[in-house]
Amino acid sequence: MKITLSAEKFREASLLAVVTVAALCMAPVASGQAPASPGEDYIVGFRAGTSKNERAAAVARAGARLRFNYSIIDAVTVTVPNANALAALQRDVSVTSITPDHRIYAIPSPDVSPAAPPTARPGGGGGSTSEVVPEGVIRVGAPTATSNGAGIGAVTVDTGIDLDHPDLAANIAAMKFDAFGGNCDDGNGHGTHVSGTIAAVDNTIDVIGVAPKATLYCGRALDNSGSGNDSTLIYVLDKIYENHNLVSPNMRVVNMSLGRSKMSGDDGGPLHQAIQRLYGLNIVPVAAAGNDPYKEVKDMVPAGFSEVIAVASSTAMDGTNSCSFFSGKIYKDTASYFTTDGKLSASNIGVTISAPGADKEDINKACFLKSVGILSTKAGGGTTRMSGTSMAAPHVSGAVARILQAGLATTVEGVRSHLRSTASQKGTAPKHSPSSAYSYDVEQEGIAQAP
Repeated sequence: MKITLSAEKFREASLLAVVTVAALCMAPVASGQAPASPGEDYIVGFRAGTSKNERAAAVARAGARLRFNYSIIDAVTVTVPNANALAALQRDVSVTSITPDHRIYAIPSPDVSPAAPPTARPGGGGGSTSEVVPEGVIRVGAPTATSNGAGIGAVTVDTGIDLDHPDLAANIAAMKFDAFGGNCDDGNGHGTHVSGTIAAVDNTIDVIGVAPKATLYCGRALDNSGSGNDSTLIYVLDKIYENHNLVSPNMRVVNMSLGRSKMSGDDGGPLHQAIQRLYGLNIVPVAAAGNDPYKEVKDMVPAGFSEVIAVASSTAMDGTNSCSFFSGKIYKDTASYFTTDGKLSASNIGVTISAPGADKEDINKACFLKSVGILSTKAGGGTTRMSGTSMAAPHVSGAVARILQAGLATTVEGVRSHLRSTASQKGTAPKHSPSSAYSYDVEQEGIAQAP
């Protein structure tokens, strides 16, 4: 039985479930793109081999302002103050492309709930008095003494990380990248939550991550409002490209719980090129598939790029049902009602794997689905719950760290193949959601499992 809602009721249910409960990974973005105009930022591509100094000189001649000058791709980001500057760049023989600097998002839910009665400690915030192994971590495989991500560097590309969080600080590396000129501290909370799922420390407080011995590198590509641009994301990817093998442990996994709708020119565009460069170094890019069930993952960025391991959301445990008109309940390993999906094609465009993006989904007396979020670290200290594919992706990033630690794969495609071949309940999970919004993609890829 489908839970079918009228348009009015669906909007009401969406407001309840998405705004009040879910921690959205993606913000809606209108299709199409407005014509280029002065006063905006653009990513300007140059001929291969054009030096950074030559690019900067070209920008200065045009009368534009240089914001970023990249190593990972032959490009810069500029602000054009007027039509003359834009026209001058378009005439420059060394310029090969001018691309609008699209907005990109990670939107956390304002609804948070502590895991247990708070206990005061320096830095503020509540925390549990004893450590909890979250249901999502249990579902993908709790870490062990020999499978814990040790020796693997994982980069959280997000809103930053709470650098003083007692359950994260010991795992955060000294090298940090902040596209906004700060110290990578998280003023939003989304990146801190994501980081906890990847690598919260195995101690006596709060939670434990999938890979609690992995080293966390902080890449702040989104501001305190949870938004950024292609340019700020490329900035962080650029820093990973420049430094991945200059640190110990090397940066091997990149988690991107962020995104936007794909637009014309994205395939082969500057952001795609940057992802391809990391892919070529066998740095594993993991991304949230998206929180729009009416979209396919192929229509999302960066999850829709073939090089990326795109992660959809499922439930970690059985939910409850208080609705008298619906006889069943939302069982463990059910596709989340909000998840973007899409069958993996021969070209790797589609969802690679599913993982918990919520503990469970309950059906309330009004017959609305309500997501109970993943428990993880909270900016300011302690723990909180969030739901979304933003929360599913870091479960897989933690699992990837353990796959790499065990030497079970050394390339991105080796990791993808391992995740697919070892998935739990492949062919039967994720189970179909009863939500009328959910669209089955004719593939049940299974739930990610850490070794």
